[in-house]
Amino acid sequence: MEIARLKERVWLASPTMHKEEQAFIKEAFDTNWVSTVGKHIEKLEEEVSQYIGCQYAVALSSGTAALHLAVKMAGIGEGDLVFCSDMTFAATVNPVSYEKGRQIFIDSEYDTWNIDPVALEQACRAYPEAKAVVVAHLYGTPAKLEEIQKICKKYHLILMEDAAESLGATYQGKQTGSFGEYSVVSFNGNKIITTSGGGMFLTDRREAAEKVRFWSTQAREKVTWYEHKEIGYNYRLSNVLAGVGRGQFGHLEEHKELKKKIYKRYEKGLEGLPVKMNPYLPESEPNFWLSCLLIEEGSKVTPEEIQEKLEEYNIESRPIWKPMHLQPVYRENPFIKREEGKEVGTDIFKRGLCLPSDIKMTEETQQIVIELIKGCFLPEKRKK
Repeated sequence: MEIARLKERVWLASPTMHKEEQAFIKEAFDTNWVSTVGKHIEKLEEEVSQYIGCQYAVALSSGTAALHLAVKMAGIGEGDLVFCSDMTFAATVNPVSYEKGRQIFIDSEYDTWNIDPVALEQACRAYPEAKAVVVAHLYGTPAKLEEIQKICKKYHLILMEDAAESLGATYQGKQTGSFGEYSVVSFNGNKIITTSGGGMFLTDRREAAEKVRFWSTQAREKVTWYEHKEIGYNYRLSNVLAGVGRGQFGHLEEHKELKKKIYKRYEKGLEGLPVKMNPYLPESEPNFWLSCLLIEEGSKVTPEEIQEKLEEYNIESRPIWKPMHLQPVYRENPFIKREEGKEVGTDIFKRGLCLPSDIKMTEETQQIVIELIKGCFLPEKRKK
């Protein structure tokens, strides 16, 4: 199969717009609610909380802002210890630093690529003074939440759930974003649905939602002048962007199904190669935001080789998120792994690759991606 360089860029993941977004934006402009208050914000909060199954949602300018206020709501202060997913995006863990806490990074496990409950319990015994856990659901795949919840209860830890990448994913039939005392989702541009930039704080506690809403609007007291007894933030979501979110939200299930089809086509198309797809538990249903592969140990092919080959044809792929304990900014932070000498997240980072998972990618284009990957494994592509 002769393949020519593609004229149009194939993205890892990019926004997919529909007609409803423009109608909601027009309504915001026509009614002059072009601000951080308005009907679209309220409706989006209502729609998201009902879908996820939590009592309260607060629409904010980003998932990072939501995590920051979750950390603040958890009472994390200077020197406080927080257990965090190690293999994740920096925005999962940076908010702990905003409140001057200290992250202790917990290694991943191979079943979901998320935080390892065994290593987490080891960390609890080593650092009994820790106050909270931040768990990310990598690439839309739920972590081992039942085990993690039991550990949090046993060691009196506040569970904060970073569902930024997993909106719509379920664990034991329950939506991610509903397991933590405080949880967040993201509507960043490349997520499964978007508001361009935005996020949501989620909780079942009314007082927590009210406090986060207060902090996110500069902590302004209820008087006619500007009165501030606490430090606040300009974190509220725009009503215009909330309109984009409302238009997108009606297509969430459609986007999930398209993402799943992409994953399944990769799974079938790459059969016979020394690779495996990013795994998930039988009791969970990911949103399949990003499809990833893991090259088997012993293969001479590297993720970099595949990435370079795809780039030659104008196709974007990306390395697995580099674990936080390997980042220069966090090199002094503790890192807890299950076994001495075995770093699971580091291993996945070295052998894994995120594949183009854009729902606008045609089946024909995805087949080109698959053929290019196969070509990287010649003559070992029949190895089993």
